[in-house]
Amino acid sequence: MQSLWMIAASFSFALMGVFVKLASAMFSAPEIVFYRSLVSVLIVLGLMRTRNVRVPTPHWRFQLVRSAAGFVSLLCYFYSVSMLPLALAATLNYTSPLFLALFLALFGKMNLKGPMIGSLVLGFLGVVLALRPTFHGDQVIGGVVGLASGVLAGLAYYNVKELGERGEVEERTVFYFALLSTVCSGTWMAFSNLHPIDGRGGLLLLGVAFFGTAGQLAMTRAYKRGNVLVSASLAYSTVIFASLFGMLFWQDTLSAATWAAVALIVASGLVATWFSRANPAEQD
Repeated sequence: MQSLWMIAASFSFALMGVFVKLASAMFSAPEIVFYRSLVSVLIVLGLMRTRNVRVPTPHWRFQLVRSAAGFVSLLCYFYSVSMLPLALAATLNYTSPLFLALFLALFGKMNLKGPMIGSLVLGFLGVVLALRPTFHGDQVIGGVVGLASGVLAGLAYYNVKELGERGEVEERTVFYFALLSTVCSGTWMAFSNLHPIDGRGGLLLLGVAFFGTAGQLAMTRAYKRGNVLVSASLAYSTVIFASLFGMLFWQDTLSAATWAAVALIVASGLVATWFSRANPAEQD
């Protein structure tokens, strides 16, 4: 099933979050976005040359909206990661499937069925229960910015699906996103104080870029070739991976209630998968 590419994307994005969390102690959010995006441009451009994919696109309007929304979402996410626990930042960012469903209902032509929407809501409730986001006085700004990253990510994913339906090559979509992010964050950096890069910092930035690019490629393929709402449901697995990485690297502990919530998240993806198979028009 092509939607399972989202599992690979989620694993990569969770690892990216780990590297962002570590790098945020040394670099600002715009700097991390710049280096992550610059490396992504080089990697994806190399892939495009290998596969004879041309840079010009006939779908530049969708590419522009997707890239702009993705850039601001990425900046907000990196900023929230620097201010919040990794699991909480991931929770807020992964409200994006709910906003994706909203955009599909408002602008798309897909008939959103009750069980599909219910599975997304169930997944989000599971995320909230698992991570119990609480906003203390010093976390309000980070929380608002993190939620904004989820809204904008939902808009970006909607445009990824639109591009896929129009036959756009996934490498080209990732390339334009990385290119615009590089230009915008680089412009931001020109008016900011820069931090020197040592060996450890360079490895952390490389990890952010590598896993971010891998996640983008896998995510784009999932939305292009898989069922959009199944992919959206499976995207919740990033929160599961982020929780596990939190246990591994920061000794976070999960209660029995949290594990029960994780089960709800997984169940939401399974429910969405089952109901999507009931509609022949949405077969993967």
